[in-house]
Amino acid sequence: MNAPLELDWTTANQRLLVAEFARLRARLGEADVAEAEQQVDSAANCLPSPSAIDTLVTLFELSNFERDLLLLVAGAEMDARLAALCGEATGQPLRPWATFGLALAVLPDPHWSALTPVAPLRRWRLVEVDESAGLTAGRLRLDERVLHFIAGLNYLDHRLAALLEAVPPASLMAEAHRDIAERAAEQLADQAGRLPVVMLSGDDTDGQRDVAATLAQTLGVALFALRAADIPTAAHEQASLVSLWQREAALLGAGLLIVQGEDAAAAALSRFIPQIDGLLIVSGTHAPQIGGDRLHFMVNKLDAPGQRQLWQAALGDAADMLADTLDGLASQYRLGARRIAACARQIDHTDPARAAATLHRLSRGDGTALSEMAQAIDPRATWDDLILPEAQRRTLQQLAVHARHRITVHHDWGFAGKSARGLGIATLFSGDSGTGKTLAAEVLAGELGLALYRIDLSAVISKYIGETEKNLRKVFDAAEDIGALLLFDEADALFGKRSEVKDSHDRYANIEVSYLLQRMEAYRGLAILTTNHKTALDTAFSRRLRFVVHFPYPDAVQREAIWRSIFPATTPLGELDYAKLARLNATGGNIRNIALSAAFLAAEAGTPVSMAHLLRAAHLEAAKREKSPTDAETRGWV
Repeated sequence: MNAPLELDWTTANQRLLVAEFARLRARLGEADVAEAEQQVDSAANCLPSPSAIDTLVTLFELSNFERDLLLLVAGAEMDARLAALCGEATGQPLRPWATFGLALAVLPDPHWSALTPVAPLRRWRLVEVDESAGLTAGRLRLDERVLHFIAGLNYLDHRLAALLEAVPPASLMAEAHRDIAERAAEQLADQAGRLPVVMLSGDDTDGQRDVAATLAQTLGVALFALRAADIPTAAHEQASLVSLWQREAALLGAGLLIVQGEDAAAAALSRFIPQIDGLLIVSGTHAPQIGGDRLHFMVNKLDAPGQRQLWQAALGDAADMLADTLDGLASQYRLGARRIAACARQIDHTDPARAAATLHRLSRGDGTALSEMAQAIDPRATWDDLILPEAQRRTLQQLAVHARHRITVHHDWGFAGKSARGLGIATLFSGDSGTGKTLAAEVLAGELGLALYRIDLSAVISKYIGETEKNLRKVFDAAEDIGALLLFDEADALFGKRSEVKDSHDRYANIEVSYLLQRMEAYRGLAILTTNHKTALDTAFSRRLRFVVHFPYPDAVQREAIWRSIFPATTPLGELDYAKLARLNATGGNIRNIALSAAFLAAEAGTPVSMAHLLRAAHLEAAKREKSPTDAETRGWV
């Protein structure tokens, strides 16, 4: 129950306290008790709703004696005259405070059980006892939080403020998630006695927070979030936290949301949860294993049609002008409602092109979750930079078509309803080093407006059992959220063939490959594997690949086209014979290295790039492979 905080109530509550303290002074011999009690009744009748002290009585089931004891201790803190009378009554005028012995002597209906550790006053930490002087003679203190509550101030205990965060209501919410909150509320309303724990698991952490907030709002309680990692592991510290929270839950009329993370201590969480009464919600990617009653709901990020509806709701009137952009946003990114709402608030409503670019940029984010295990590549290459046979070029363009129209075919036309597997676009680029595989990935990322990340195998592969799968899960999950194009260079290092199991190392290596097979099939984005050795890949990947593109070694015609496009427009060039240059048996990657090296030689000489510079650069490039160009390849260059 929330204590009322309206001004009229506050004034009336203060007047009642003054009257109650006067009644207690009368009990200590200052005035007529009957007259003082009439003043209390008169003040109580002016209250529009129960007073703070009576709210405490109701919440913690206090007896009349316990109520008066609380008021006596509060009065000793707030009323100087009452404090002095307490000191005089105990024969200790220099100790103006209340004691349990004094309360037993002057208050009506006294009982010794009021200060037992299991009784409400001490169980809920309403009163603290200085036991050094004995139970009856020791000073009684009111907890500061309780003292302020009695005075009419209701706020979160400062000892919990650093641990708890108020959860605001959801502003934008998917209908599917709202339905979960309503179903949970209906099931909780049917419960008698202790409420079951509500478990929210899945990949949409923001969505879980919104479901929890809506559930609490439906039940008429406030909601505070606690990180599972902040739950103490020591038993006495955990008990103290439980006691403080349970008191706050009563005083504020609040429920608790425990947010799991990878750093949460499972043992501490499993001990903590059963001690909490009232509304308790636990969110995270996985539901913790605990005993007792619980309600479990899956809260995942929406599929593309659901994402599109969220974008339309978040953009409002601007959705019409961005209609052509919405399908791309919905199919490329898997964002929560809060992220979508935040993106929609930052667009320029007067410029559709600029608004679309802003939405894509904000949806991609900064890639922090991927940066530890992948290298971001700025896709600058275009179709004009990619020199390939026409068949390969058409396949790549078809790949772009599949990526661009995923939401139409998969969802609007119903293919996703047939099966949830294989909705991603897993593609294999095979061919010798330098034939354009990475360049083609750049072109596709630029064409589709996708962030491009090359997976750092050294950061992903681990010698420790289970760590490689854990790292790959992080990569795929983060990539799906921001719609990244994943580039697995030298993929045979990760996607190699499974071998016969001869020892535990073989078994775990096969588990890694099997996990990759499953994630590749479930991944909804665009993943490109490149390899120089197609036969080294596990054959099970074949049916999971939407496209397989072989990048051939360029012939003379293609090499000449590469030479003609390799130099930037601002590079000073001499008389270059592209037909003679095309005789050099080199891949596009080698040609780029030669052109770059020749440019540095020309810059040092202070002249345009010439055939002589290119000849010297060709020899330098060939030296890396310990093989010199033949005379037939370079005849007539200089």
